[in-house]
Amino acid sequence: MDLTLTAETGRTPGSRTSTRMRTDGSVPAVVYGLGRDAVSVSVPWTDLRRVLSTEAGINALITLDVDGQKDLAIVKDLQRHPIRRNVLHVDFLRVDPDAPVAVDIPVVLVGEAKAVEGRRGIVDHALKTLTVKAKPADIPSAITVDINALRIGVTITVADVTLPAGVITEMDPGAPVVTGAATRFSVEYDHEEGNEPEAAAAVEDAAVEDSTDADAAADEDAADAGSDEAAGE
Repeated sequence: MDLTLTAETGRTPGSRTSTRMRTDGSVPAVVYGLGRDAVSVSVPWTDLRRVLSTEAGINALITLDVDGQKDLAIVKDLQRHPIRRNVLHVDFLRVDPDAPVAVDIPVVLVGEAKAVEGRRGIVDHALKTLTVKAKPADIPSAITVDINALRIGVTITVADVTLPAGVITEMDPGAPVVTGAATRFSVEYDHEEGNEPEAAAAVEDAAVEDSTDADAAADEDAADAGSDEAAGE
């Protein structure tokens, strides 16, 4: 699909002008980046919708034609009306095809968390987008996270996410992406089924480990005491 978008210059900034422009089927926009001056432009809504309707969505790599000068660009910001959801304004960022650029990529959950749903828990999708850096051609349309093995009490963090080749993130590795969370229904379910909640099981496991460590320490102290007595004799 041709992702060339022609922008018209000569737009006069101002809310009244922008409103009239939207009525006529165009969207106010600004183009900036690569160390050049920002330019106020407008783009036809039908053409903008076309280039953003690919699999890449809002992260599509666009050839932006401004007065005959063509640059690769991405949509850096897209403002919508809070109720009608129509596009009010677009920020285009010129990009160097050989230089990494920071973009927000949607995080998509794939699979079924049957172990969570089976115990009436919920899948808490905490991180909806992931900020990554990649060269324009390597920008993914989405980051997928497999939740098939998710269980209640388990959290998948940024560090657990597998990124495509050429893509990195500088976000906190410990930031939660998705968690298998317990609910009062899952607690009731465990009680009805006679299952021990995982939180209690974890506490019990920890107690067993502490007891084992304590026993080992006691045995070691006894062995040391025996050695001292033998030496004293």
